[in-house]
Amino acid sequence: MPRAMTAQRLLAEYGRTYADEAGIRLRNTPMPLYQLLTLCVLFSVRIRADIAVAAARELFGAGMRTPQAMADSSWQGRVDALGRAHYRRYDESTATVLGEGAELVLGEYRGDLRRLRQKADGDPEQIRRLLQEFPRIGPVGADIFSREAQGVWPELRPAFDTRAREAAAGLGLPKTPERLAALVGDDDLPRLAAALVRVELAN
Repeated sequence: MPRAMTAQRLLAEYGRTYADEAGIRLRNTPMPLYQLLTLCVLFSVRIRADIAVAAARELFGAGMRTPQAMADSSWQGRVDALGRAHYRRYDESTATVLGEGAELVLGEYRGDLRRLRQKADGDPEQIRRLLQEFPRIGPVGADIFSREAQGVWPELRPAFDTRAREAAAGLGLPKTPERLAALVGDDDLPRLAAALVRVELAN
């Protein structure tokens, strides 16, 4: 099957971003960018992707959709929301991390992660480095943020992390982000990256 056709099949069958699944309508505005950061924190432990997504939905459903709301919430309220999603073993430590991260967004960026983007001055590696200043966000979490946010922060394109590239190689697709990006339009880059990750996780 031609590579472009394989890419289109992936988009059709698996091309839902994790942000969309978590109920995040991703735009370059403060609330959805913070929600994406929250999702990345939840993904940054050894836990199933569907549980991390469910945990994000529970937190957002409980009103913790902005850094101010997260900071104002009680630790127990965060634990309870995570528990409803069966985010076990990591619920108490994650509740603490989410509170600390929200305080950092408020203190360093006045609640708006677009200021982090401005601080990075268009440098994708600097964006990833600054993201890793948040509690629990390491290289993997920063890569997840980049993968999902490349639709609204074009300087992150093309963002295909290790897991996506491994899946691409297994499907006979190009292994480099630049060559993978050439298979679809810019608007579909987050969806293709997510689709490849979903394929890799399913194997």
